[in-house]
Amino acid sequence: MSTPGKPTAKAEARALAQRERILTAAQKCFVVHGFHAASMANIADTAGMSAGLIYRYFKGKNDIILAIIERQLEEARADIAKLHATSDLVSGIAEVFQQWQANDPNITSAALFLELTAEATRDEEIAAATHASDRVFRSDLAAWFARSAKDGGLGIPKAAVDTRVLILQCLIEGLAMRAISQPDLDVEQVKTALDQFLPSLLTA
Repeated sequence: MSTPGKPTAKAEARALAQRERILTAAQKCFVVHGFHAASMANIADTAGMSAGLIYRYFKGKNDIILAIIERQLEEARADIAKLHATSDLVSGIAEVFQQWQANDPNITSAALFLELTAEATRDEEIAAATHASDRVFRSDLAAWFARSAKDGGLGIPKAAVDTRVLILQCLIEGLAMRAISQPDLDVEQVKTALDQFLPSLLTA
């Protein structure tokens, strides 16, 4: 029996599904139009619902952007949690690069990453959320680098962890840019480059 005034599990699941539908539509609109040109009406049309319904879940575009940042962090943390000492990071990064090239809607696109980065230079609230998300992401990566191999980590000496994390982030973010500026880049060439570089970065 449900508690009066408390949403049922079915209602909560429906609300979550509606939020995800809105966020997915918003991501598409932000990539196509940019944050400022994309309107709530655009998002509503893409989501196949009324703008009024969207306002039941989000106060406005900034709320949607903040929710997207939060969702991206959750996805990134889940990916890091799956990493272990024997993870094939070369294949994993190459696969993401291909998804960026194909504008795969199931992952954060390279274009959306650039939109968020640019918007963080103009909006203090989004900047704060972006910086906070980045700190958590770096912390999770650093924990993986520092953990011993027997615990699923890389066993990187503590003094070298922050530098290695920075290099890996710059590499991945650079590939996101490369997916946009060089969309015809052969993924095998990316793999070759990663094979030459990553082992020294990931070895204690």
